[in-house]
Amino acid sequence: MAVFQFKPPQRVEARTHLQLGSVLYHHTKNSELARNHLEKAWIISQQVPQFEDVKFEAASLLSELYCQQNLVDSAKPLLRKAIQISQQTPYWHCRLLFQLAQLHTLEKDLVSACDLLGVGAEYARVVGSEYTRALFLLSKGMLLLMERKLQEVHPLLTLCGQIVENWQGNPIQKESLRVFFLVLQVTHYLDAGQVKSVKPCLKQLQQCIQTISTLHDDEILPSNPADLFHWLPKEHMCVLVYLVTVMHSMQAGYLEKAQKYTDKALMQLEKLKMLDCSPILSSFQVILLEHIIMCRLVTGHKATALQEISQVCQLCQQSPRLFSSHAAQLHTLLGLYCISVNCMDNAEAQFTTALRLTTHQELWTFIVTNLASVYIREGNRHQELYNLLERINPDQSFPVSSHCLRAAAFYIRGLFSFFQGRYNEAKRFLRETLKMSNAEDLNRLTACSLVLLGHIFYVLGNHRESNNMVVPAMQLASKIPDMSVQLWSSALLKDLNKACGNTMDAHEAAQMHQNFSQQLLQDHIAACSLPEHNLISVSGPAVKLRVGLTRPVPSLILPAPQCSVKAAKDTPSSFQWNDDYL
Repeated sequence: MAVFQFKPPQRVEARTHLQLGSVLYHHTKNSELARNHLEKAWIISQQVPQFEDVKFEAASLLSELYCQQNLVDSAKPLLRKAIQISQQTPYWHCRLLFQLAQLHTLEKDLVSACDLLGVGAEYARVVGSEYTRALFLLSKGMLLLMERKLQEVHPLLTLCGQIVENWQGNPIQKESLRVFFLVLQVTHYLDAGQVKSVKPCLKQLQQCIQTISTLHDDEILPSNPADLFHWLPKEHMCVLVYLVTVMHSMQAGYLEKAQKYTDKALMQLEKLKMLDCSPILSSFQVILLEHIIMCRLVTGHKATALQEISQVCQLCQQSPRLFSSHAAQLHTLLGLYCISVNCMDNAEAQFTTALRLTTHQELWTFIVTNLASVYIREGNRHQELYNLLERINPDQSFPVSSHCLRAAAFYIRGLFSFFQGRYNEAKRFLRETLKMSNAEDLNRLTACSLVLLGHIFYVLGNHRESNNMVVPAMQLASKIPDMSVQLWSSALLKDLNKACGNTMDAHEAAQMHQNFSQQLLQDHIAACSLPEHNLISVSGPAVKLRVGLTRPVPSLILPAPQCSVKAAKDTPSSFQWNDDYL
């Protein structure tokens, strides 16, 4: 500040205002004073020839500050002007294009963002930067995937793959491009519910991140100033690869593997967050927790899941953006927890709130599928259930392209037909589920379908066929491990063996059933006694959750049916459809 007393030349004055504005912006909460200095730096620097660094850094910081103050309408024209006058400065022109594209993305204007990234890719090609051209195109591919413009995505990703392979430059930069490219491919497959088809890409991605971890950072700066970018630090890329591996393991039903990689990723995140306050780390943490919470609910650890849901709430409350973008997922997780502790009214309230908060089709379909399971279990919500099932009819125009969710919709229809006593119809739906889940290694859906088919054959008196279904269901559920399917299978095995006169096997199955019952009952009591259990009553405006971009889609949770059934004679004696077990 003392410098200004000496009436310095414009170059010194502008640079000093920039330095003051930068310090105030990054290290204090005095945003008004920071804004004042940055505005002066921007105005003065435009009057000084060949002063690009100060001019464009002031524009970049000032637009960030405007966005922070919710003055987006001030940030956009500022960035547009800076882009217009920066065409002779490749580094700043590219950086400002990225920044404006990011701003449009945050506003959900993905069309404008894609247009800007396309402009950036063409500019990078003209100035001879194939590396930055690839970054622009991969970023555009990411937005096209978010918009579900798959016909545009495929040729774009093909072009990106060719550019990445042909580019010869810094090995870390090349491998980071490859990681970006493979992450897009893997998430594209996972969004489509194609768990088996994604394995080759996922394996390449894991090998790629291992290669990056062995490379040393090259401090030699690129000769082309347009190449002075990187997608993510390699430490962040490692966490991201763990994350997509967890997503894959969750969808495939390899829950122990999902837990192992989540533990590794969270440990790495804790170390990084001590040194780095990048908001993307909190996003990674929330998404990892969302997946591990679903794992806990399946494996019979509801109390731990509830504590982790509370942790997600706390993380989201620290960041308005996280709170906005994960609102629907948070209510969905609470709904899944409510199902696991038989609080059906609360589950319905949570799912209904989540539906209001999301515009993401896959998440919407996932929520509707689970809400349908709630109505089935309540047994007296036929009209609401019919309305839902019409909207997720897998035989007709299913709302999304996800293989996994479509298979789940067949399962839900089979479950409903079973409760209606329409066994042949139930078998048809469940065979479709099995065909689809076997095609893509969807192990949880396979286990659920097998045990329900086994139950149908038991009710019909075909004990041999029932056994052929229940035994592999139990084996698969043990491998996952899925506690509710194991409970269900052991009950059926007990009654099957008793009916066939296999006393020893019946006794062994009864013992297994008792063990599973006790474990689940103890976990149920532990979860319901936690203070966090009160979260199930929080829905709607009470938590001030706002609608936002909802990615990624949670992996499918479909619990075993746990409803009251009027036709008690059709139900195995040891499989009580009430709150005793779950």
